[in-house]
Amino acid sequence: MSSYPQQPQQTQPYAAQGGEPPLWAPYYGAPIGAAVNRFFKKYTAFNGRASRSEYWWVALVLGVVGFVLQLLTGILGAAGATVSSNGTSVPGPGAVVGLILIVVFYLAVLIPSIALLVRRLHDGNFSGWLVLLGLIPGLGGLALLIFALLPSNPAGQRFDQPTA
Repeated sequence: MSSYPQQPQQTQPYAAQGGEPPLWAPYYGAPIGAAVNRFFKKYTAFNGRASRSEYWWVALVLGVVGFVLQLLTGILGAAGATVSSNGTSVPGPGAVVGLILIVVFYLAVLIPSIALLVRRLHDGNFSGWLVLLGLIPGLGGLALLIFALLPSNPAGQRFDQPTA
C-alpha cells in the first residue's frame, strides 16, 4: 500500500463545474446551442481540442442548413424551368440565387469546419495534420470519420493552451 493519498481520476478534465468551460478547453456534453456558439467564436482556432458533442452538433447543424439551401435552390429553380430539345431539364432563373447562397454558405464555413476537425483530432490525441487524409478520395474521408467518432483521449491535453 502506498503512503500517499490517491487522487480521483477525472476523465473529463474541464467539465463544467458551474457553467460552460473556457473557450480553450473542450466542452464535454455540450448542448447544441453552445456547440454552434463555440464553433463561431473559435472560427479559425486550429489549436486546442473539441469534444465529440461539439463536433457532431455542429456537423448536424451544417448538414441541415446545407440541405435546406439545396431544397430552396430546387424550389427556386422549378419556377420557370424548361425542357430543352434533347430532353434535359433547364432550371429557372431562381436557381442562380440558390446556387449563390450555397456557394457563399460553404465558403463561409470551410475554414472553421477544418479547424473544428483539427481540434476534434487533437481531442483524440492525434496530429491535426491528419486532416490531410481528406485529400485521399474515398478512404481518406472514411478514416477521418472514424477518427471523429473515437472517444476523447486524456493524453490530448498536450494540445491545450490555457489562457487566463
